[in-house]
Amino acid sequence: MLYQLHDLQRSLLAPFVALADVGAQMFSSPYSPWAYMPVSRRISANYELLYRLGKDYEKPPWNLPTTEVDGKTVAVTERVVVDRPFCKLIHFERAVPRSRARDPRILVVAPLSGHHATLLRDTVRALLPQHEVYVTDWVDARMVPASKGPFHLSDYIHYVQGFIRHLGPDVHVMAVCQPTVPVLAAVALMAAHNDTHLPRSMILMGGPIDPRCSPTQVNNLASTKPYSWFENQLIHRVPPRFPGHGRKVYPGFLQHAGFVSMNPDRHLQSHYDFYQHLVQGDDDDAESHRRFYDEYNAVLDMPAEYYLDTIKTVFQDYALPRGTWEVDGEKVDPSLIKNVALFTIEGELDDISGMGQTEAAQRLCSGVPADMKQHYIAPKCGHYGIFSGRRWRETICPQVTEFVRRYENPAAQEQVAQAS
Repeated sequence: MLYQLHDLQRSLLAPFVALADVGAQMFSSPYSPWAYMPVSRRISANYELLYRLGKDYEKPPWNLPTTEVDGKTVAVTERVVVDRPFCKLIHFERAVPRSRARDPRILVVAPLSGHHATLLRDTVRALLPQHEVYVTDWVDARMVPASKGPFHLSDYIHYVQGFIRHLGPDVHVMAVCQPTVPVLAAVALMAAHNDTHLPRSMILMGGPIDPRCSPTQVNNLASTKPYSWFENQLIHRVPPRFPGHGRKVYPGFLQHAGFVSMNPDRHLQSHYDFYQHLVQGDDDDAESHRRFYDEYNAVLDMPAEYYLDTIKTVFQDYALPRGTWEVDGEKVDPSLIKNVALFTIEGELDDISGMGQTEAAQRLCSGVPADMKQHYIAPKCGHYGIFSGRRWRETICPQVTEFVRRYENPAAQEQVAQAS
């Protein structure tokens, strides 16, 4: 019922939000005589602030039309190579000569944890010059018809395995935050069957492999509330006007409320600063605010089964580090991984996945030779800084590129494994 009330509220607010947008344009457009009034900037700022606080935020575009390869600007085309009900596998296809040696393929597994995959735009942008990049673009659950069935954590694992097999045995897999757990499980289950499509390497970044290490506020919430609380308080059915009508989900608007509640003062200050930038005519800073919140406020609904499975398996039972996790009756055993290189990355100041949570994969993957393992702690780096921003571009991404290329040659990788 809560979702239906929220949707009704948005519908009732829509005309006023539209009027606020018109008002902002009326008092700011150079073609409007009202823009030349003495207090026009302040009036426009008030209208725009109301508009941005009340509007619905749709999934932002990737907006990666070009990249630079070998010192030349080349076009980039988004192409869907696998289309499944809950996820589309996107290839960022670069217009490079066919005669050019192929760059390593890297599958970036984006989080299914509230925000759209476009949150990794900076990740993809930095990887594109030296990699063939593929990204899991998860679909908003409210847009998936209920007839497509449920989506569990085990389905997430099967999706990842399918994408790895589709791209072939020469792919490298990068998991950012939440997917570190299902990606590790997917590769471990493939290794148990000696799957010939095992990836050449795994890069696990800022994820809850073992949430018992340096627990954060997020971990504490998941471990202190009973499973029934999440099921009864956070799960709601999609309203009638969406294709997924009737599907049980963890609504995006509740997730967004949780994100904001973690740092309410910072968001309040950010919006006040935005208002001041508009009044003062500081267009660059105002535009920077718009870009950030266009992404931050765009949230998706998560399938209820997947979310509840994650709460129980990852954050309450600690099934992966305890060795008790079973998927379709088969035990998840990372120690069976032998010839997949492992790179774990953490942020020193990460307040989502604390220090040591990702590094735990080094211990669990005991079958991977020491010479094929690497761990890096990004100094003075928070959670989002691991995969976006200056530190990602200048420090972390170059290390990822070097690591991937080191294990791009399967013959050299086999020699390292035998020597160990």
